[in-house]
Amino acid sequence: MNAAQTLHAVLPSLSPLLPELILGVGVMVLILFGAFRGERSAEGVNVGALILLILALFVVMTQPPQKVTTLNGAFISDSFSRVMKALILLGSAATILLSRDFFQRARIDRFEYPILIVLCTIGMMVMASANDLIALYLGLELQSLAAYVIAAFHRDDVKSTEAGLKYFVLGALSSGMLLYGSSLVYGFTGTVSFPGIVSALHEGTGFGIVLGIVFVAAGVAFKMSAVPFHMWTPDVYEGSPTPVTAFFASAPKMAAVAMTVRVFVGAFPDVTAIWQQIIVFVAIASMALGSFAAIGQRNLKRLMAYSSIGNVGYALIGLAAGSEEGIRGVVIYMIIYLAMTLGAFAIILSLRRGKEMFETIDDLSGLSRTHPVLAFCLAMMMFSLAGIPPLAGFFGKFYVFAAAIKAGLLTLAVIGVVTSVVGAFYYLRLVKVMYFDEPKERYEAIPPGPAIVLGLSSVVVVLFWLLPAPLVSAAGAAARSLF
Repeated sequence: MNAAQTLHAVLPSLSPLLPELILGVGVMVLILFGAFRGERSAEGVNVGALILLILALFVVMTQPPQKVTTLNGAFISDSFSRVMKALILLGSAATILLSRDFFQRARIDRFEYPILIVLCTIGMMVMASANDLIALYLGLELQSLAAYVIAAFHRDDVKSTEAGLKYFVLGALSSGMLLYGSSLVYGFTGTVSFPGIVSALHEGTGFGIVLGIVFVAAGVAFKMSAVPFHMWTPDVYEGSPTPVTAFFASAPKMAAVAMTVRVFVGAFPDVTAIWQQIIVFVAIASMALGSFAAIGQRNLKRLMAYSSIGNVGYALIGLAAGSEEGIRGVVIYMIIYLAMTLGAFAIILSLRRGKEMFETIDDLSGLSRTHPVLAFCLAMMMFSLAGIPPLAGFFGKFYVFAAAIKAGLLTLAVIGVVTSVVGAFYYLRLVKVMYFDEPKERYEAIPPGPAIVLGLSSVVVVLFWLLPAPLVSAAGAAARSLF
């Protein structure tokens, strides 16, 4: 055996890891550049991080469609991981575009921020491709540790520091629950590999496995900010700098849902009846709380926090179905949710005069007369979040509800429809404030970064019904790769 053959035998093929390796090597270069150049490097590091994310996105999109594993089966590349990684990378790139103007005005424009976003993105991509419990936890912790820091990135702001501390303390608790559940699953199956767990569960399940699944579900529910592990979400969303809030509401949500689907469909397909009950309860509780608790909110960021909790509930309806149609519905829903959320936050970041940012519903008063295009775009985002046809949000809910009905979960689908009607109240209230209340002083023009994000998001939300085939077929391929 020659040296090349020996090296090939020792080192697994790393081609499925190429996007993560590009980001990993690139972020080390950015760290060195930032360390040598100091604060003058902020602009260059932002551009470099954006280029890295776009390059990784290109590599993800051009990877072969076959299912490939590496690192002794711990890491998998398939259609599902590619679609979810593309959404994660788009959310992270959009965050950097949304952040630049905000951080410059707040005088906290430091080179560490885009580096933390890229590190967070690497962790999220590992979560989407994890094929065993250890890889899953490593990805989760890499994402979480970077997220704790960026939540508290505005060090001189008490709210931001408080948000980072709350996120850290509760995140550590959830990581502990996930680890405990993973240890129980390992103890009763003798393996951490998802295919190995599937094989072990063919011989039957015991109370220990059920308890392990419950703790794993609790850990992943926290990362999705699903009820009853949602308590951190409104405070962290409100306290974090607004671009960070936009990030938390977009890319990490994609990764958390991808991780949840990967765990339950990949490791526990033969015990669907056990985890389906948990998912149904979490979905109903999240939809209900997201709909009713948001009614009294006046702060836009807290409103979006409860909206995200409710939307996770709707996405989980597809997972509860436990079928290929259900997972397709989940992927379609997350694609549309990403566009709606980024569009809404692009507008929230545009509500400013000089250094003063505005974040309450009353600040939208009469926006249709001072900024008609901005008001129209936000109205479309709100109508879409409410699920009003023919906007994209309607189709997102249609696919998950249809999958639930086909799987016999009629009650769950009916509850979803009812909570959608309740939730429509607070979405439409924003439209009423913009179009029927007396206008306030005119805001400044929308910065270039948020304008780009808003434009692209609006195209997806408003025109999805004209050309749904590419996204629906991509979601279908992603779902088929799991079954």
